Amino acid sequence: DGTYPGDYLIPVGEALKDKVGDAYVDQPEDVWLEEVRNYATDAMMTLIRTDLGSLGVEMDKFFSEKSLYGTGLIESAIKDLDDKGLIYRGTLEPPKGKTPEDWEPREQTLFRSTAHGDDVDRPIMKSDGSWTYFAPDIAYHFDKVQRGYDLLIDVFGADHGGYVKRMKAAVSALSDGKTPLDIKLTQLVKLYKNGEPFKMSKRAGTFVTLSDVVAEVGPDVTRFVMLTRKNDAPLDFDFDKVLEQSKDNPVFYVQYANARVHSVMRKATEAGVTVDDATLAGIDLTDMTHDSELAVARKLAEWPRLVEIAARTNEPHRVAFYLYELASDLHALYNKGNDVPELRFLQEGNIAASQAKIALARSVSVVISAGLGILGVTPVEEMR
Repeated sequence: DGTYPGDYLIPVGEALKDKVGDAYVDQPEDVWLEEVRNYATDAMMTLIRTDLGSLGVEMDKFFSEKSLYGTGLIESAIKDLDDKGLIYRGTLEPPKGKTPEDWEPREQTLFRSTAHGDDVDRPIMKSDGSWTYFAPDIAYHFDKVQRGYDLLIDVFGADHGGYVKRMKAAVSALSDGKTPLDIKLTQLVKLYKNGEPFKMSKRAGTFVTLSDVVAEVGPDVTRFVMLTRKNDAPLDFDFDKVLEQSKDNPVFYVQYANARVHSVMRKATEAGVTVDDATLAGIDLTDMTHDSELAVARKLAEWPRLVEIAARTNEPHRVAFYLYELASDLHALYNKGNDVPELRFLQEGNIAASQAKIALARSVSVVISAGLGILGVTPVEEMR
């Protein structure tokens, strides 16, 4: 009748109408439906890439589960496990706890995941001969193992906690125990605005996208706040809090510490004190013995080990926490100078003492800048 299939299937733009065109009107439904599906998928992937790009996140490769089917990769992965004696036909025991009314024992094709630390063996094929969801997941990790990666990291939602053991077992079996798999479970982020939770609803069409958050508070604030919690801890993202200039705002507090150091250095230069990095690197700090100064020095000494631990455990939140604590020590030392003149960074008439104190402060700035760089946040040298 001359209408476009998309007109009554889903709301589509003129571009899709042009792409589908009259050529598809007389085609079987699966033909034009596939065209609509591909167009929608491409459009959504463009949105995802744009959102990630706004945060400075670039993915080397997006892997579609659909691309696994028909390539033989699933079959190759299962054959690899079968060759190791880990695939068999068997019947699982009923689920623990209350048994579903429709449960009945039946023979299935199973992966012997218990041989690699899982609680029970897992089905990889449905009764109709199609693969379970687990099978393409095995194939996806098989592909990575085959490409020679020496460490795999998966990020799951908290509701997929039951999938951890079976996935670890699969990677252990596929790599003969040589490739570790670290699975990070992540909690949801709750958004707050004007002191009230922002309730999102797919049905009502009320939701906030990542690009909305970045547009509201900026990429640096978004990244830092997201990394102030361990991945498996819930996060309350309060739009008002992350924009206020207070100690309760970790982004501001850390950036302010760095800006404060640069402010001191500018004032020192104006006062005729040489504070370039080459000069400060050779300054003797042994005369600084006050508890507030030593607290900063001790915290600085933790930095190399802290980075090592954060990298080894894949826990960037450790860096964010550390930077906040370091900034707190720097601010405490600075404020102490209001009551104790000898703690002030600029010592009038004593260039050597000024350089020593500024060298300590400059060390804080160097570490903060390095830490923010690890987190993908741009350090600022001046607060507006």
